[in-house]
Amino acid sequence: MSATGWDTEICRDGDAFGRLAGEWTALYRRCATATPFQSHSWLHSWWTSYGAPGRLRVVLVRRAGRLVAAAPLRLVPGPVPVLTHLGGAITDFSDVLLCGELPEEQADEAVRRLTAALYRMARTAVVDLREVRDGAAAHRVYAAWPGPRHRTDDSVCMELPALPIEGLVARLPSARAQRARSKLRRLDRLGIEERAVRPGEVPEALGGLLRLHQRQWEGRGLNPEHLSPRFREHLHRAVIAMVESGDAMLTEFRLDGDVVAADLTLLSPLLSGGYLYGADPRLRSSKADVATLLLRNGARESSTAGRTVLSLLRGRESYKSHWRPHPAVSRRLLMSTRRTGPGLLLRAGYAEARRRAADALRDREWVRRIRRR
Repeated sequence: MSATGWDTEICRDGDAFGRLAGEWTALYRRCATATPFQSHSWLHSWWTSYGAPGRLRVVLVRRAGRLVAAAPLRLVPGPVPVLTHLGGAITDFSDVLLCGELPEEQADEAVRRLTAALYRMARTAVVDLREVRDGAAAHRVYAAWPGPRHRTDDSVCMELPALPIEGLVARLPSARAQRARSKLRRLDRLGIEERAVRPGEVPEALGGLLRLHQRQWEGRGLNPEHLSPRFREHLHRAVIAMVESGDAMLTEFRLDGDVVAADLTLLSPLLSGGYLYGADPRLRSSKADVATLLLRNGARESSTAGRTVLSLLRGRESYKSHWRPHPAVSRRLLMSTRRTGPGLLLRAGYAEARRRAADALRDREWVRRIRRR
């Protein structure tokens, strides 16, 4: 320990990162802005399945031996080397961790030391944090950054207040609320039973979820990564631990004794978010509205656990808009030194061009017609 009681180190070894589980989880529980994607179970499992040896860069700040701030990053080499979050494209939110129990003066010092460590690393790589929620701890690092920086919009996440399903229905216009109640009554008449999966049953239930997910989206634009062995291995490893710790909930829905749908919801003190689901196509022939089925289950969990946000996570799919969610725009935070400033400008320009192209494509009338069909 240093004479000031503060220490900063960079963890570059995956096994050493694995051994941080206990103190990382303690910090995660004390960080009010953290999402489930900052849990050690999710991050370490992702690194085990997706990480490349020699590229781990996890910044750790301790005070009096206790971990009080951390930044889970990895190095991505290339023409413009980048330091970016662990979790990659399958992670909906990224952030750094900052202990929420510190006095403000100590919290400011923890941010300063975390920022200083990142700035030293940024001499050879641009720091590029994707999918940062408003209010996330990473914004404090951005505010304290001494060098070139750039902030732009990233994905849109749809969010609802953490209310029971009756409260969500009450928010709707009368005609839409009437249709929603009709769908709920239809689900009740069908007799679909919901059951939370116990920790020991998670491996088998996850296998069933992935099979249902594949059947549901077959021929309709299934994300190929969801069929990959590495995604399956990551999900099994992470979710088993997260269900045991209360950071995830796996629910099965049964009709006449058969599992016809399954839903994986990730949980944190701040929010719950439906991450992945699968549904038997025969539910459509029964006129069961799967989105309503899943939302009722997620709303129950969120509202009874004291959370404030029921997140529908990334994407503006039409079925989400039926419930009048609030569009929450995540941010992309780019930071560099003067030496790596040109790389920041390149990445910022590329990001802005892609975002504008996506907006233009989304606004074109012929695209809207195809989507309606």
